[in-house]
Amino acid sequence: MTQASQNVSVPPVPPARSERSPGVKLVIAVLIAVALMVPLLMIYGLLWDRQQQAETAQASIGQGWGGQQTIAGPVIVIPYRATETTTVNENGKDVTRTVNTIRNLYLSPQTNKADVTIKPEKRKKAIYETVVYESQVAGNAEFVLPADIARYGVAREALMLDRTEVRLGISDARGLVDGNSLTVDGTPVALQPGKGLLSTGNSGTFAFVDWSGAAPMKVDYRIGVRGLGDFKLIPRGVDTRWTVKSSWPNPSFGGDFLPAKRSVTASGFTATYAVPNLALGQAQVLTGDLSPPVTTNYGPRDAYIEAVSAPSDGGAAEASGGTAKAVAISLIEPVDLYSQVDRAIKYGFLFIGFTFVAFLMFDIIAGARVAPAEYFLTGIALVLFFVLLLAFAEVIGFTLAYMLASAAIIGLLAFYSAAVLKSWKRARFLAAMLVGLYALLYVLLNLEAYSLLIGSVLMFFALAGVMYMTRSIDWSGLGKKDEAAVAA
Repeated sequence: MTQASQNVSVPPVPPARSERSPGVKLVIAVLIAVALMVPLLMIYGLLWDRQQQAETAQASIGQGWGGQQTIAGPVIVIPYRATETTTVNENGKDVTRTVNTIRNLYLSPQTNKADVTIKPEKRKKAIYETVVYESQVAGNAEFVLPADIARYGVAREALMLDRTEVRLGISDARGLVDGNSLTVDGTPVALQPGKGLLSTGNSGTFAFVDWSGAAPMKVDYRIGVRGLGDFKLIPRGVDTRWTVKSSWPNPSFGGDFLPAKRSVTASGFTATYAVPNLALGQAQVLTGDLSPPVTTNYGPRDAYIEAVSAPSDGGAAEASGGTAKAVAISLIEPVDLYSQVDRAIKYGFLFIGFTFVAFLMFDIIAGARVAPAEYFLTGIALVLFFVLLLAFAEVIGFTLAYMLASAAIIGLLAFYSAAVLKSWKRARFLAAMLVGLYALLYVLLNLEAYSLLIGSVLMFFALAGVMYMTRSIDWSGLGKKDEAAVAA
């Protein structure tokens, strides 16, 4: 060996970078997944904001069309003379005074039968759409003045029958259309504005009638009203029977009474109600009007009006006759996109978790190193899916939006994972997993009753698979072994 060759120095080999142990990698992946909950919560805020904008758009439609409608009556209102005895203190002495006043007697019909037709229509404002309706109520009622009226605390001679009124309650009178009529014993009478019933916020219409009370009064009425949201009917009387028909195929029946019979098909629905006064728990004769149902929405917005005791004719306050009961019919959309997106976001952590587990398995078992930044960018792409879903769903509908948003994210992550994992084969596996996840999520969103069961079973098998694949991994010793091999 020559002197020159002996003087040649060999550069030192840099020590190999110590690889993190599988346990550390798992902790990093979990921390990044938890951090991604922040943008998911921000998407919840975005969803709430868009939903509020949609409700505002619906309310603006209702401003010119009519809000939620509640129909009550007909009811006969008879003024009667009454005396009130009050005791006041004057100059230290109790003084009793008797005051003559006029109160109202509310007489519900003996029978009330009506045919109700609800014609739905879709209205749009900008990208928002809502369902409005025009309802036609055609009915007849018969009123009988009880012979034992004195049992209700009102003397027959105190009744002012010449000032009798027939009242119909309509919660949002702006929605009244042409063609409304009222016939009493075969004679048409003129409808007057105002003086509805307390159960409809004192809104509605009425007519003056001169009634002797000796014979039954037969009332035929026809009311056409436009509305938005729920359509409610308040039963009054000894025997109330309604038949409700509509061409809307997706009704929701609610309120205090459900239909006795109903038929729902793709071409519409028919519902029949039969409500006796024993079920109502209300007397036929009341000295105070019925307060509104517990939650009654009179306007196009969600503003609930509490029951008030002031009479509609501006007289003295009257005793409440109880709380009205109502039936409610809603023309619901087959798919509420905001509730669907809301439920989809709740599964966001499932997508992040499964994808991170796949990356972690490729990292630990297959040796494909995945940096924390690559976990984070992948998670952001998964979170972006829900923003795309919401944005597209408002324009093209939920199903098409779901397909488009999922295809975009799957394609993006397939190309990205091919570069990160250094293998198109691994990228195809990840893409196939995401296709399965998105398909499963769509099924869960449409099977609401079994979504928890299916999701929990899926999580169980996924956890079992991960535990099986990692059963031989030394979660804390891999990095130390590598360092020992490099040192040797």
